[in-house]
Amino acid sequence: MSATGNDLHVVLGAGPAGTTLAAELASRGHRVHLVDRSGAGPDLEGVTRVRGDVGTVEGARAALKGAAVVYHCVNVAYHLQVDMMPGIQDAVLGAVEAEGARLVVLDTLYPYGETHGEVMTEDTPWRATAKKGRMRAELDEKYLAAHQQGRVAVVLGRSADFVGPGVLNSTLGGAVFPGALTGGEVAALGDIDLPHSYTDIRNVAAGLATLGENPHGDGRVWHLPTAPARTTRQVFETIEAKLGRPLRLTVLSEPRPFGPFDQTFMDSYAELFYQHTEPQIMDSSAMRNAFGAEPLTLDTTVEDTLGWYRAFLADGK
Repeated sequence: MSATGNDLHVVLGAGPAGTTLAAELASRGHRVHLVDRSGAGPDLEGVTRVRGDVGTVEGARAALKGAAVVYHCVNVAYHLQVDMMPGIQDAVLGAVEAEGARLVVLDTLYPYGETHGEVMTEDTPWRATAKKGRMRAELDEKYLAAHQQGRVAVVLGRSADFVGPGVLNSTLGGAVFPGALTGGEVAALGDIDLPHSYTDIRNVAAGLATLGENPHGDGRVWHLPTAPARTTRQVFETIEAKLGRPLRLTVLSEPRPFGPFDQTFMDSYAELFYQHTEPQIMDSSAMRNAFGAEPLTLDTTVEDTLGWYRAFLADGK
């Protein structure tokens, strides 16, 4: 709890994760501010949108003033991450420390690097060799060091690839569901017969909210609630079963532009393409055992995501 003794939860970043998290926190009865550079967007019940720039300590301090718990869900385009994310981390850490708040960080599986099919748990060594993976590992080491030094109470929640309502920029997002619903092409990356974990964005939100409510989990990494891995082909077959027709798959065996994935994105993503040429299996049982956090089933995720995309396409966006 911050020095102000209030229950203000501040979410930094209004992408799918931050927006879904803000709504989740409000549904749990917390006072919530959702911060991004514009401060604009659709109304969310119980959530106050705030304009703020967390690229500097001063901007971050203004954005999270009075917070008891801060959730770092800020991200930038793939090709900018290595240059920009460390500076954002410094600003957020400095501001959270000055405010005396707790910090919950949305994290990725990138620090583990290539696992050659090994199941990823919180005890898996960090062996990343790609630039973005090494950068993420260095950020995480700095977060945990700040906690160990008593500067900031920090906890990290790691997610597999996002999927779910509102998720566009994911390998199981805008390159899949619009084509599935309209009979167009559907992008499939790498070897789709390998098991691959996908985390429902609502489980990302629920997991981060749970970490925000439970300080006894601080000082470590947790895997956010994630359904058991299936092959990507099995995910596609689930979509086909719900639609009653086959998908028109275009399999990309190597990184190249397709649909929402332009050349700039794919050039930057190429170093992470190993995620589609080896199994990506994430175990989130530690969080289930500690907090009772259960993931939604893949069937539910696919059903709800198809419903969201139907409405999204109908709105002509």
